[in-house]
Parts: sequence; structure tokens; C-alpha cells
Amino acid sequence: MKFKALLIITIIIFTSCEDKNPLELEALDKVNALESLMEDAKNKSIDVTREETILWFSKEFLKFANWDESNKEATEKLFGYERYYADNKKQMAEDLPDFERKKVIQILNKGIDDLKKELQGEIKRRPVNKVDWQNTKAANNMFVSNGKPSFPYDYFSKTVGQPLTNTDVYNDHLGAIFHGGENLYPVDHDRAINSFLLKENGSFDEELMKELTSIPDTNIGFLIYWSMGIPEWVEEKEPEIRKGRSLFTGFDIDNPVARDLWAKIIRRTGELTKGKKVTELGYIFANEPHWFSEKEHWTYNYKEMNGISSYTLNNFRSWLNSKYNGNIKALNSNWKSSFANFNNVNIEIPIDSKLQGEPIWFDWNRYNMDRVTEWFKFNQDNLHAVNPEADTHIKLFPRTFYEDSRSHGMDFEALTELTTMIGHDAKALGSPSIRPHINSDWNEQYAYKWDGMAILHDFLESVGPNKINVNSESHFLSSGMWRDMEARTSYVRNVYWLSTLMGMDANMGWFWARDPDGSPEDRLEGELNFFDPGLGGAYAGSNNMQPHIANEVTQVMYDLNTFSEEIVKLREQPRPLRLFYSETSAINTSNYMTKTGKLYESLFFEGLPLGFVTKNIIEKQDNSIWNTVVVYNTKYVNNAEFNALQSYLNNGGKVILDSSESLSMNEYGQKRNEKLTSGKGKLIVLEDADISKIKKIALAEVAGQMPEVIIESDNGKDFKTTISRVVKQENGTYLLNLLNLGNDVTKIKLSLKSGAPLTIKNLITSNSVDSDFNLASEEVLLLEIK
Repeated sequence: MKFKALLIITIIIFTSCEDKNPLELEALDKVNALESLMEDAKNKSIDVTREETILWFSKEFLKFANWDESNKEATEKLFGYERYYADNKKQMAEDLPDFERKKVIQILNKGIDDLKKELQGEIKRRPVNKVDWQNTKAANNMFVSNGKPSFPYDYFSKTVGQPLTNTDVYNDHLGAIFHGGENLYPVDHDRAINSFLLKENGSFDEELMKELTSIPDTNIGFLIYWSMGIPEWVEEKEPEIRKGRSLFTGFDIDNPVARDLWAKIIRRTGELTKGKKVTELGYIFANEPHWFSEKEHWTYNYKEMNGISSYTLNNFRSWLNSKYNGNIKALNSNWKSSFANFNNVNIEIPIDSKLQGEPIWFDWNRYNMDRVTEWFKFNQDNLHAVNPEADTHIKLFPRTFYEDSRSHGMDFEALTELTTMIGHDAKALGSPSIRPHINSDWNEQYAYKWDGMAILHDFLESVGPNKINVNSESHFLSSGMWRDMEARTSYVRNVYWLSTLMGMDANMGWFWARDPDGSPEDRLEGELNFFDPGLGGAYAGSNNMQPHIANEVTQVMYDLNTFSEEIVKLREQPRPLRLFYSETSAINTSNYMTKTGKLYESLFFEGLPLGFVTKNIIEKQDNSIWNTVVVYNTKYVNNAEFNALQSYLNNGGKVILDSSESLSMNEYGQKRNEKLTSGKGKLIVLEDADISKIKKIALAEVAGQMPEVIIESDNGKDFKTTISRVVKQENGTYLLNLLNLGNDVTKIKLSLKSGAPLTIKNLITSNSVDSDFNLASEEVLLLEIK
């Protein structure tokens, strides 16, 4: 009966379709064909969850295309906000509706083809394991839904003004994580926890508070402390309140008025939301925090973000007093200064980067990190005082880790140790950057820029191996640096799969800005500038115009959730090879992360998960879970870092030292007389070894940890691009995950160390696979080997 009703509806639609666009008619015909196949599949008890999502996105984007066609002037304006499209905005607006319709036809064709294959017995797919949006729980190191690991997904910023109960916006297709901060850029975001909740008289704005407390207690979600704004009454009371602010924190974190304000807000909101489902994914303490403090940085042009308040300066003086044990002569000797006492110490901020490597540079940058860590501890302490079980994380800005500058105050290790969850908004570039000043040389070797996302994950997972990892604004689909109307679905599948394989437990993508009628949401007026609330520049060329991309996000998340147990097995492997990370060298060395990234890249495709160690990791974690530590380009370490490495060796550890220059200086550039000794372990000291030599020696040391499945890959180049992960299962079979990040097809040959014959099955299609095959660019394979 349902099928007959659908057929009648379709006939009625077609009788009034004479004036419809030919591409829309073609798409509707394919909608009908897919629905017919789905009815057949249901009669054979074949799961059609994937096809339901294809239909949903197809119908939505056909509606969107009609809106875009009827509102070309508005669409042209939206293209104009993004300077990359601005010169061609009229033609882009003209082409968009049919572009969307063609992409709808593309995803329908694939859906029809896949379902036909299943109906004909050519493939057999596992039924989709959906996320339980109501009952998923944060467990040990993962979210759990219906007894299995679960990877919740959604969009961080979703069309504003739509109620959380609107199933056109919150559903399996787009994700249904309830947001406590979806109104991102306006000062008075409705469900974000912000500075305006507290009135000057000390009472709370109960009307504004209702936007938080009225969130239905039905779906899992997250809350965000949005600290960009500050009330006028605070500015009148405290003239320094904005001095030393940062981009997304609109006030001085050392200011006592601001701290008192936020302590009260955090405690009150923590009490009101305690135990609510909307906190299952944690409380986010900040959006991309950073406090850059060096001259000529990109933040240098923003007056309020340069300089420091009297409160920060006085706190710095106290920090120095403690650091130098009250001995001003010691500080003067170190800084080559002549201050009478610590109360007279002064410093020019932003600091001149020419001072890098000097004691004054190290002291300021180390203090800046300590004060920021203390600010977030202050936030967490206040929350946990009223809500001790609350999970917390920070949306760490990836660039502040993998780029070289360390004047930003962000100690990623300390902050990850502090919070109960790992938090960040890792990014990738699916195509060369649209900004001419951004280097896109990576495209000569790889299909997309993966390295920043990867190194961030491996570092954070090394620091917090038993913590849930939440990417609360995954910029995999577009960003200020890149977008591509013809973005590849293969890229989407690969990057979401890789990030999940590397530890990502939940992600909220950037961004969903269509209202259910197809119109772009109200916030899309104006270009997206640092202090401008408009989001217009982010809309053009995004997934909001790309049915193939929006659909593929959900399709890959369906597959990841369906194979969640296998993914967790693959990623919960030891990291036998570790790179030593020193914050001291990162502060003092201009190219520390650039060179670390090169070594990391050279080892990334060798079939083993990589990891990091630090002083804290050596002291706090079981050293037996890794085999070898590589120390590279690490000239400066403090005594505690040096002693941790020596203790590791004394206990039987293995260290590869790239040269006698590494570990030779303390944090102030003073020569260290001690040198590492082997103790009960193994110390390999090289002299000015290049990366290729270090790589060869390091891989030889961990050869015994290589998997029993041998993966030979040949892409015709002198560098590798295929990632492989292997794990042996309890039943004796092997799981093998392969991802090709290269631009070219890679020839793969599989064998066992034992020489035994192989039987290989593609778990996604249930088809058998030969031991020799081609792996396409950006292809993802999940195999079972017997």
C-alpha cells in the first residue's frame, strides 16, 4: 500500500511538471526509481538506511536549487562575500541551481547502482548501526551506543532560529546533537553560555538563561562557554577589561572583574545543566583560544590584541619572582637588565621575535603558557565545584600546535592533561588553497593536506590515550583557506575515515546554514572578518551548495558507525615509535615544528601508529608501551626534560639522538655539561644525521613490532602515500585498513610473514579480494584476512 501511495503521489507531481527544469525532472525520475528499488529491498529484509539518506538529501537539494533559482540576486550577493568567487559571482549564481541538480542526479545514480548490486547479490552490506541520539553515553575512551562504540556527528554551527526539536534540521541525515552554542557569531547567541547572563547588580538575566535551560533533555549534546563579548557595564567599571584580549576571548583573562564574572556564570550554569543529556559531549571552555604576543604576527594589526594589562604584567612579575627565587640579580644577569627589584620589571609586548632564543623570550613565552593554563584551570575548578562529573574540553586551534610560533600561550600538553576530554577543531585541505599566499606544494605528493590533522591527533592521543576525542568544528569540507565546488566524495570519505582511525570520537562539521525552505540563514550578511559577525564569506562553495558532499559525510559516518568495533580495534594499538617533544625547544627554536613535521611525515606511511613522548609522558605513563624514542632537532631542554630521558634509559629504554647538538642547552641557552648515557638501555648517538638516516635506524629498532601482514605498495614514486593499519583478532584473522592519500593509483601486494596462503574479504561489500590489486587515489578499504 505504501508503494502504491508513493506511485500515486509521483504521478500527481509529474502531471504538473511540464514547466519544471529538465534536470529536476530527471532527478525526480531517479528518485522514483530508487524508491521502487528500496521497496524491493525492504521486502527482502535488506537495510535501506543509506538510501533513505540519499533520498533525503536529494529532495532537500532539489528544493534548495529551486530557491537558488528564484533568488539569484541573493545568491550572487553570497558568492560576492567570498573574494575568491567575487569577480565571477553573477555566473556562479546563474550556474548554481543546475550544478546542484546534476550532483543530486550523481548521488541518486550511485545509490541506484549500489542497491541494484545488493539486490542482485553482487555485494552484501552490513545494516547501518545508527547513533542513538537519545542514549549514547561517554564511556572509557569512547562513546557507546547500543553496546557498541559510537561516533556521533553533526554540524557545529546549524541554521539559527530553528528549534532543536525540528526534525528537518536534527535527524540522522544531518546529525542530531543538541548544541549549546550554535548561534556562533552574534554577540547574544541564544544557547551559548556568555558574559551577558550576569547583570551589574549580580543577578542573572533569567530570560537569557531560559535559552540554556529550555534545551530539551532528550538528545545528547554539548555546551560552549562563548567568551567573545563583554557587557558594557563591565567596560565602564574596568577600563582595562579589553586590554590584552584575544580573537575569541573578548577580555583580559587576568582581570579580576572578568574572572569574578565568569566564575559566577560557570557555577550557575554548571548547576542548572548538571546531568543533562546536552552535556554528554562535554562543556567547551573556549573557541580556538590563542594569545599571540610577538611583533609582525597576523594578529599584530588588532590593537586590543596587542600589549598586556597591568594585571598581566604584575602577575608576570610575581611569576618571575618565584622562578628566580626572589633573586633579582639572577634575573638581571640572565636578561642583561638592571631592574632594582621584581616590582620594577618591565617588558615590551608584543615582543620582538628577534629575541627568540634569549632568556627574556623564553620567560615571557613560558609564562604566557602558564597563565593561560591557569585560566582554564580556574574555569574547570569552578565548574567542578558544582558539577564534579562534568566532562570538559577546549576547542584547541590546530595551527597553534603544528606551526612554529609559540608566542600564543597554548601549552597543548598541559591543557589536554587538564581537561577530561581531548578537544580541538582539526582541519584538512581537500584542494590547493584559494589564498595565493598559502603554499600548496603538498599537492605534488598528496591528494589532500592531511599532515596538520594527523600530527595533532597523534600528539593529543599520546598525551591523553584514555580520553574521548571531540572535534567540535571539523573543517574538513571548507575553510577560509580552501573550498572547491567540485570537491571529491572520495576525499570526504578518506579524511573522515582517517581522522576517526586516528582517534576522533565525535565531530561537528562546519557548517549547515540552510533553513528547511532552502533559504540561507539570517547570519549570512556580511563578510566574515575578525570582529564582524557576518558569515557570508563562509557560505559560498561550501557543503550547503554541494549535495554530493553533504550526503557523503553522512554515508561515511554510517559506515564508520557500522564498523565501529573494527575501527576501535585498529586504533587501540601500541605506538612503538615515539618522537620526543620539548616545549622548551619549541619556544626557543624558529623551525622546531617544521622540522618535526618533516620527520613525522617520513615515518607516517610505514604501517605503524606514531606517537610522542614528553617529560610528563615518560614520568606518568607505562614506558613499556613503546619501544624507541627519537630525539630530533631538540637543542634546548630544561633539566627536568633531560633527566626524564636519562631515567628512561636507566630503566632500559631505547633512544636515538640525531646529533650531539640536541639536548646540549638548557632553556636559557646555557651549555649543558651532562650528556645522556645508555644506563640499562640503548643509546644511539648520530652525528648530524639527515631524516632518511634517522628513519632507517628507527624502523630497524621497531622491526619486531611490524605486523604479520606484509603490505607492499608501489605508486611509481620515490615516496609512499598509503596508510596501513593491521590488527590480529581473537579468532586468528587479521583486520587490515588501507587508505591511499596519494594522487595516483597504488599497486598493493599482501602476504603473511609465515608465507601461508591468504583469503581476503572486503568487509564493506563482503566480496573476495585478490592478494594483488590496485588502490585508487583516496580509496579506503577495510579487509579481513584469513
